[in-house]
Formats: sequence, C-alpha cells, structure tokens
Amino acid sequence: MLGREEKNKGVTKNEASARTGGRVESDSGEAMKGEKIAAQVDELKAKNAEMLRDLQRTRADFENYRKQVEMQKEHEKKAARLATVYKVLPLVDDMDRAIATYPEQLRALSGTLAKTLKELGLEKISSQPGVEFDADLHEAVMATGDGDEEIIVETLRPGYMYEGEVLRAAMVKVEKQ
Repeated sequence: MLGREEKNKGVTKNEASARTGGRVESDSGEAMKGEKIAAQVDELKAKNAEMLRDLQRTRADFENYRKQVEMQKEHEKKAARLATVYKVLPLVDDMDRAIATYPEQLRALSGTLAKTLKELGLEKISSQPGVEFDADLHEAVMATGDGDEEIIVETLRPGYMYEGEVLRAAMVKVEKQ
C-alpha cells in the first residue's frame, strides 16, 4: 500500500485545494498575507490620520470664516449707526441753538434731547470757555495772543463723541496765554 506522502505526490495543487476546502497554503504564504494586511492597515491608518487633520483644518477654517463674517456684520452695523448719527448732528445743532434762544419754552425738549443723545451713545465734547485746548477734541479756527498755553474762549460749533470716538471735533476760538 502506498503511504500518504506517496499518494499526495501526484496530486496537483488544485486537487489538494479542492480536497481541503481551499485551505492549502504554505507558511510563507500565510506570512506574506499577514504582512500585506498589516501594510494595508498601516496605509488606512495613515489615510485616516490625514483625513482627520483635513477635517480639523476645515473646521478651524469654517470657524474663522464664521467669526470674520460676524465681525463684518458688526462693523457694518456700527458704520450704519455712525452714518445715521452723523447725519442727525445738524438737527441736534439747530435744537441746541433753539434751546439756547428760548430756554424757558424748550426746557422739556432740552431734557429729552440730552436723554436721547445719551441713549444713542453720543456725548458732547467739553469746550466751555476756560477749558484747555486739546487738538484731538477741538478744532481751533481763531487764535489770539502770544502765549504757549491755549485756552478756549468761545465755542462756535459743539463737538461730539460717539461710543468713545471723536465723531466731530468742537470748533472753537482760542487765546494763547
């Protein structure tokens, strides 16, 4: 009788595979297949890490874009409010002159105007006579005297600050003492 080894000598690889359910492989084939799978896993891990970095960058870019759009909206709103307030200044000047001319009759209007200006974030720049001239807040259109110190003697047009920034400098006469 032939031994098992002798019987399998003449058997082709396909026949052996068919007999064992397709599980005939050598140890070196198993190792190569394992290495191939490990390489694929490493490649997939690298792709996953790259995609994660791309996703994080995209999220950060979007967040920066969203913040920039919000800042632009706020800037546009502030610019629109500023333009509106600036257009109202001649009306405020006329109201101030009317109140100065008829203080008794327009007393109620004076209080309402002051309250409304404060609510709008608009405040008058101090330019009463005797106040020291400040080039950041005042615009001198007339100067008399020869001294080094400049003192306001008359306000020709009031100045206003809007939300802490000079909207319109006060137009004044100064005397150098």
